[in-house]
Amino acid sequence: MPKITPNLWFDTQGKDAAEFYVSVFPHSRITQVSYYGEAGPRPAGTVLTVDFELDGQPYTAINGGPEFTFDEAISLLINCADQAEVDYYWDALGKGGRTGPCGWLKDRYGLSWQVIPDALGELMADPDPARAQRALQAMLGMQKLDVDALRAAADGG
Repeated sequence: MPKITPNLWFDTQGKDAAEFYVSVFPHSRITQVSYYGEAGPRPAGTVLTVDFELDGQPYTAINGGPEFTFDEAISLLINCADQAEVDYYWDALGKGGRTGPCGWLKDRYGLSWQVIPDALGELMADPDPARAQRALQAMLGMQKLDVDALRAAADGG
């Protein structure tokens, strides 16, 4: 099976974004940087692409220009083991960005993230449909997801 690498289009901030992302996620690194040459279309010596890994998952950031920007049609989901991880990623990625509903945020570069605790999936798959619906209703009223509040809502509290 071929390897699939998400390619993230930036205007000029690809290297800054990659450095930021590898600082946020453990076991992450920049693996290669390439530069525009004399053929252009950007000035020779400016960053063209940055290959990086977030916990082993490869990504490429390309400085392609202002023609395209991120929107919510694509997002990266972070499965968080517990509330501490939710808090960490929400705070780190949200700094300088914008928070949204239901565990979504946009980072300072405009990339959308979903910061989701594993508990949400468990609650949404609860065999008791009323319990799952109460958890869903609670989630719809949150920005950063709160595991204890989701569980309390599922329990009817």
